[in-house]
Amino acid sequence: MIEKTGYIYLLGSREAGTLYLGVTSDLIQRIAQHKAGIFPGFTKEYSVYMLLYYEECGSIEAAILREKQVKKWKRAWKIRLIEETNPHWDDLYPRLVS
Repeated sequence: MIEKTGYIYLLGSREAGTLYLGVTSDLIQRIAQHKAGIFPGFTKEYSVYMLLYYEECGSIEAAILREKQVKKWKRAWKIRLIEETNPHWDDLYPRLVS
């Protein structure tokens, strides 16, 4: 059986705006769903659609564990995580699909 790769991702509404942390096995599809507003909830309500950070975690199980770890972090730590790889708060989604 082939194990699915898992990802964690951070979405934002704007620079230093509202943040959302998620986990998925299909990063491109999941971000497209957020951007399309397919599912009601936090990201749709607060317009949190910019992909600011993502991390490949190997398996979906590892991604779930990593998500639980990062969810416990202070907001400042999450912002630092974003800024270490994305200092201009660019939406990374276009780079994934190009």
